[in-house]
Amino acid sequence: MLRAERRRAATVFIFITVLIDMLTFGMIGPVLPKLIASFVGNNYAHAAQVIGVFATVWALMQFFCSPLLGMLSDRVGRRPVILISNGVTAIDYAIMALAPNLWWLFAGRVLSGIATANIATASAYIADVTEPAKRAAAFGMIGSAFGLGFVLGPAIGGIVGNVDPRLTFWVAAGFALLNTLYGFLVLPESLPLERRTRTLEWKRANPLGSLKLLRSHPELWGLTWVNFITYTAHEVFPNVWVIFCIAAYGWSTGSVGLTLALVGIVAAINQATMVGPVVKRLGERRVLLASLVIAVVGLALLGTNSGIVFLIGAVVVALPMYQASSQALMTRRVGAAEQGELQGALGSIRGISMLIGPSIFTLTFAQFAGPWRSAGLIGAPWFLAALFYVASLVVAWRVTSRSDDVVLPLPEPAPPIYAET
Repeated sequence: MLRAERRRAATVFIFITVLIDMLTFGMIGPVLPKLIASFVGNNYAHAAQVIGVFATVWALMQFFCSPLLGMLSDRVGRRPVILISNGVTAIDYAIMALAPNLWWLFAGRVLSGIATANIATASAYIADVTEPAKRAAAFGMIGSAFGLGFVLGPAIGGIVGNVDPRLTFWVAAGFALLNTLYGFLVLPESLPLERRTRTLEWKRANPLGSLKLLRSHPELWGLTWVNFITYTAHEVFPNVWVIFCIAAYGWSTGSVGLTLALVGIVAAINQATMVGPVVKRLGERRVLLASLVIAVVGLALLGTNSGIVFLIGAVVVALPMYQASSQALMTRRVGAAEQGELQGALGSIRGISMLIGPSIFTLTFAQFAGPWRSAGLIGAPWFLAALFYVASLVVAWRVTSRSDDVVLPLPEPAPPIYAET
């Protein structure tokens, strides 16, 4: 019973860790542009350029550090990597709160990109302590943490930022510090010493080297492409949603915020409550393929010129479960000692998508949204994203088989619930 209770406590902690990573990331969204502008004489054109540089650097840190932290956790264990990165997150936001100039703020964004790469290790922890048949549901819980952070972060950041923009960073630092202290109390190690057989090799811990594991199995490589395509297509949401709603429908920022809250809430509830039962009934492959079809339909609805249809599409795009099911399928194709390396490699793939996705969809929007363009194609970014999902659907169909809907055992014996810390 004690072990079961500790397992639940640790799983809750991992959920909270991912939630706080996304929550604090979202919190500073409304206030970071204002703080940057204050350092450049309120020149908002210059501030926009700086914001673009900061976003690129953050994504680059994810690209380089996700495989490193993932493989490091295979060597030294998940617990120290997760707790240290949480502590670094707290330090990072304190640095940003005290930043006297842009260079300090830049250093904070670099640290943030490094520290939040711990999501790869958190995912590996979930894979360690969850049976293969239940991993999709567990990854769904992580997905719900993303959704909640997406909704709550900007709301909290906006409210606190009205008092003082820098106070938002202090609140974010406080959340991260409390979570670190909480983790010291409840988080045991999930990877026993006898399974820490991997040596930390830079040739495998760098983004290019991490591809070696992903290419070790044809199915794993194919699912990697499914993830890369969907990660890239997903960048249409944070980069186009707000400006599209304003340009296409003339909605106020408050109304747009409500649509984002709608998506986040539906996604969080769906990921937290429905992934497990649906995967158990249909199997991971069917859920993956059906989810990609649903995403295509939802994106096509978003690209229409009707506000009502757009809202329907907003609900539809919150329903797919492709990330949880594809991750579960991938974890079954590597051994227990490689879960951190796998999740780190996926984090690096996500970093690449964050580098190229924004340009693809913002430039597409710019081509069709200007007053000299055809308003009938203002939804072009959504249709383009739908085509990306069609491509991922084709790849997923080819690289998976019906046997993927039957849960197979791991190639190694299942690990104990907890290892000695």
